[in-house]
Order: sequence, then C-alpha cells, then structure tokens
Amino acid sequence: MGYPLAVYAVGALVALIVYSVGPTVWHVLTSPLRHLPGPPNDSLLWGNMAAIQNEEISVPQARWVKQYGHTISYRGVFGMWRLWTVDTRALNHILTHHLIYQRPLPSRYQLSRLVGPGVLVTEEERHKHQRRVMNPAFGPAQVRELTEIFTEKANEMRDVWYNEIAKAGGASAHVDALSWLSRATLDIIGRAGFGYDFEALTGASNELNQAFSTLFARPIARHRFFAFLQASIPILRLIRTEANRKAEQAQKVMSRIGMQLIEQRKAAILAEKGKDVERKDLTGRDLLTLLIRANMATDIPEDQRLSDEEVLAQVPTFIVAGHETTSTATTWALFSLAQMPEIQRKLRNEMLTIDTDTPSMDQLNSLPYLDAVIRETLRFHSPVPVTTREAMADDVIPLGTPTVDRYGRTIDHINIKKGDLVFVPILAINRSKEIWGEDVDEFKPERFENVPEAASTVPGVWGNVLSFLGGPRACIGYRFSLVEAKALLFAVVRSFEFELAAPPDQIQKRSSIVTRPVMTGPDGKTRGALPLIIRPYRP
Repeated sequence: MGYPLAVYAVGALVALIVYSVGPTVWHVLTSPLRHLPGPPNDSLLWGNMAAIQNEEISVPQARWVKQYGHTISYRGVFGMWRLWTVDTRALNHILTHHLIYQRPLPSRYQLSRLVGPGVLVTEEERHKHQRRVMNPAFGPAQVRELTEIFTEKANEMRDVWYNEIAKAGGASAHVDALSWLSRATLDIIGRAGFGYDFEALTGASNELNQAFSTLFARPIARHRFFAFLQASIPILRLIRTEANRKAEQAQKVMSRIGMQLIEQRKAAILAEKGKDVERKDLTGRDLLTLLIRANMATDIPEDQRLSDEEVLAQVPTFIVAGHETTSTATTWALFSLAQMPEIQRKLRNEMLTIDTDTPSMDQLNSLPYLDAVIRETLRFHSPVPVTTREAMADDVIPLGTPTVDRYGRTIDHINIKKGDLVFVPILAINRSKEIWGEDVDEFKPERFENVPEAASTVPGVWGNVLSFLGGPRACIGYRFSLVEAKALLFAVVRSFEFELAAPPDQIQKRSSIVTRPVMTGPDGKTRGALPLIIRPYRP
C-alpha cells in the first residue's frame, strides 16, 4: 500500500530543509569564532538578535566590547557566529583583503534584485573591471562639472521652503527636512547621474519615480522576514509573493527606461565623435554619459568592456548609492545644527563670506568650518552604521590589541573559517573613545581642527572616519556625495534659521541599510521624519 502524496511532499520538504540547514549547523559547531569572548547565547534559533533588534544599532555590541574586549563573537539567526571587532589593525586587514572578505551571498542576492550586476554587487574581476571603467566619472574634475546641478536643485528646495513660509504667514513654517532632502537628492542623482528629471521637488509623478518608489519601499515586518529566508535558503525563492511580483514589474520599467537612456547616450556620442572615442574624450554632464563614453573608448581592451546589462545596472546603483545616504547625512547635520544655535550661526557666518548663491566646488571646499561640520556629521551620525562581509576562504586576521579567548588564552590573531561572517562596525569606530577622546559623544566640529593622532589608524578612504569604508571597495562616489551635501547645507543654512519642531527625545533612530530619524505618529506607527521650524535669515 503506497503512502499518500502529501506524505511524500512533506518528506521532500523536510529533506530540502535539512539539506539547506545542515551545513549551517555544521558551521556553527566548527567555526573558530566560537572560541572568542562574547555574550552568552540567548536563543537557539535567534541567537543574540533580540537584544540587537530592541536597541539602537551598535549599542549592544558596544556594551559587549566594554565587557569582553575589543574583539568578540556573538550569535545571529540560526546560531551563526559573527565577528565584531573595533581593532583597527584587524579592520584594515579585512578591508584590504577584499577578495577574501566579500559581501555575503544572501545580501548579494537581495541587492542584485534591486540593482542588477552593478558595482555594489559584483566581486573580484568583474568588480575590478567596473571600477576601472567608472573611476573617471567620479574624479574631482567631473564632480566639479556637476556642482552646478547640486546648487541648482539645492536652491530649488530653498525656494520651496520660502514658499512654505509665505503660505504660513511669512514669519515661519514647519517642514519635514528628511522628506524634502530626500526629494532634492533624488532630483540631483536623476540629473547628475543619468540626465533624467524625477521632478520630485515639484511633486510630479512619472513612471520611473513610481518604479523607484515601489522597489525601495520598506516592506512590513513579516515580509522582511520571509525576504530574509528567501535570501538565505535558495529553494524558497521559488515561492512568488505579491511583493516579488510588484518588484519584478518595477524592475521591468526601470530596465526599459534605463536602456532607452543608454541607447540615447550611445547615439549622441557616436554622432559627436564617430567610432574613434578615446578615454581622453571624457567630457559630459551626467555620470551615465561619462560611463558609456569610457566604455566605448577604442583604447580599452575588448575583454575589459562592460556589457549593456552591467551599464544598465549602474542606473539603479547610482540611485541607491547617491540618494539615501546623502539625504540622510544632510538630515542628521540639520538635526544637530538645529539644537546648537552657536554652531549654526558660526557656519552661516562663514557661508556668507561667499558672495553667490551658486558656489563652485572649489568655493564650497574653501570653507573649513563647513568641511568640519560635514566630517563631524559623518563621524557622529554615520548614515550607514555597519556593513557585513563573509569569508570566502580560511584566513588569519592579525590584532593590534591582543584579546583573551573563552579559555583564558591570550591571542594576537583571529582564525577565520570560510563562511564566517565578519562585521565592519562603522559607527562604533567613528565613536570610539580610544580614538576620539572622552568627548566622543558630543557633536563638535572643532575636533577636526586638531585631529587626534589615533585617528590616523582608522582605515577609511576619507576624513579619518570609516563612513566611506576603505580599501579597494571604498565608496567610489564619496567626492560626489561630499560636494552634494555641502551644496545642500549651503543653500539651507545661509537662508534660514531653524530649530527642532519636536523634543529631541521624540526623534529616534531606525536603521535599515541607512539610519534615519523616525517619529511615532498618533496611530502608533513610526515614520521617517525630521520636523523643523524654519525662519528666513535676516542679517
């Protein structure tokens, strides 16, 4: 007598789960990270994640580091060991050995569904080729050319705020800085990235804007968990959810419009230069044009060119990398300035020494206090607070400060097994008392007038902070982001005096890739927001 079909189905499902989970269990039992000091395991399934989810990001880890030492391990979902270290020598090793320490496969899967095979997702030789072709588009000369777009959109947002004040009677107005800065940076990356007008500041809606909103909308909690399971257990990707279908439709729209933009740029370049395009011909306004021009150059070997799919993937990549991070960083700058009128006044007085409201990149970079405010914002608020790497091979990480393992042995290195997860604690390094001193938890731009010697050990690509990472995978667009943020602050701080429109303790932090300010509404739901009261500045 045969068994019912349902029994075979259940048996097959159990076998698939064992097949998927079995290697994870074995890795948990054999990872050398289990020897490192750290907190006790809270849950067989969830590890220490409850403590991490219930507190502000990096706070539990900071507490554990204080208790157990610079280098610790703790447990994630399914009991997976995680390495957390604030040892700058160890972090320098991790960031420079990028072929060993790569973005984890589940993260690559989730990100690739949004941006395709772009520079944020690819690894090894493909990543190297993409960076080589893209680097010229992000150099100082090209960012200088794009600054006019930054200031134009910054001033457009400024004028919208003036209109809000006029509608409120002319003395002051309430604005949500996060919302407006998000619209401004979306407009900027549209124009500067690929010559497209999102028209977000005007409130207009278009096909690409709608597709972008669909793809990057924050899913509800139960959908986020299932998305995590799909990323971690490939067999579950066969299950199609409503969120999957909406995302796929939005991707089709972005791909279609992206390919239209690429074909238009190719045709324009060929009409201008013919087939003899060389890298020295890198002139143009938007990043996509520069990228295509570089990729079409006759002096690039054929095997180093990007495919149309890879070029297309840079369109959403520009949006992801150049939109949320800069708008969030600038929002946090205004959050701190709103509470510190003396710093706000000092910054405004410096800006008023520039006799134009459309400053060049060189003029923006000539303002030392503005530079210090940007540096302190990226140190103190770190828009991306942490990033993760997975070991693609066994390795040994050296330590600058020895630690004592769970068995009382003093060790000066960490043994890593292929598959181990390694965290790069950006915010924790940027707020390390050992690096920045006892006043590390104060927003104090003046600290960059005399940078502590210990900050020279931070393996970041810019400004003695880790916010743009370091090594071969450091943020390719950091110059773009810095000048953009300066242009936005220049327009706002010169034009308005502002303060928080809510008590600071009602504005919380919520991290999902980037850390945004959030407030709880009357309905009990939290929403991203930074409410400000703005008044026209009158000398």
